Amino acid sequence: MALTDTAIKNAKPKAKPYKLTDEKGLHLLVHPSGGLLWRMKYRVDGADDQGQPKRIEKLLSLGSYPEISLKAARALRDDARRQLAEGIDPGQAKKEAKIATMLGAAHSFGAVAEEYISRMEQEGRAQATMDKVRWLSTLLIPAIGARPVAEVTPHELLAVLKKVEQSGKRETAGRMRSFASRVFRYAVATARASNDPAHMLLGALVPPKVKHHAAITDPKALGELLRAMDSYQGQPATLYALRLTPHIFQRPGEVRQMEWWEIDFDNAVWTIPASRMKMREPHHVPL
Repeated sequence: MALTDTAIKNAKPKAKPYKLTDEKGLHLLVHPSGGLLWRMKYRVDGADDQGQPKRIEKLLSLGSYPEISLKAARALRDDARRQLAEGIDPGQAKKEAKIATMLGAAHSFGAVAEEYISRMEQEGRAQATMDKVRWLSTLLIPAIGARPVAEVTPHELLAVLKKVEQSGKRETAGRMRSFASRVFRYAVATARASNDPAHMLLGALVPPKVKHHAAITDPKALGELLRAMDSYQGQPATLYALRLTPHIFQRPGEVRQMEWWEIDFDNAVWTIPASRMKMREPHHVPL
């Protein structure tokens, strides 16, 4: 006798699990906890312990009620029966599809990007560099993060970059393309993609406008600046940093972090350690 929605709604939990049977192998398993799970019983060709041909009974899980309605469960059952008619084990097909989904997630652009970023961390890249690539990653992930890295097309990536470019952030769009290209090249190197679609977009974006920072080029004005720095009346550390800077031409951050042990007084050389340099190589500054 076919199962009805009324019979399902009236089903009460018992001390032990029991079945509400429908048709063609479909049934609803009622658990003592009140859970209602759709199952389908079917048989496939197999072999016994001695290797002799034998029909093997299996169960296929179809989901829970009411998330999967009676009508939907029957549709899933009919799909499984069609697979059986074609010589396909629906249970095995479901397992393979799940594995394929898991592998697809591991090979998504987002997963490969995260793996690439982790590799950069292991290489000891500067924190500023890591912060930048993680930021660029967050701009790309919402649009293509879930896509298989091997299936992202140049047009698909271009649409993401153009949206950023049209918002006025041309430099950011260019940096996003460059980072994406590195991720795709890493995917190619690890056998998860065959090409770099970001490389094909070279020249597709409008270059950012170059911003020229103000600079003193007049000797008289430069002298006024040096005298102003020399007569600074603030914190002593700031005063000496100002006095040093015109002689060593280093970034303010490097001057601020300078330590005594980095100075070779005998050879008049200041060595900025590799840990503070972007390229992770010591930088030698003659004094």
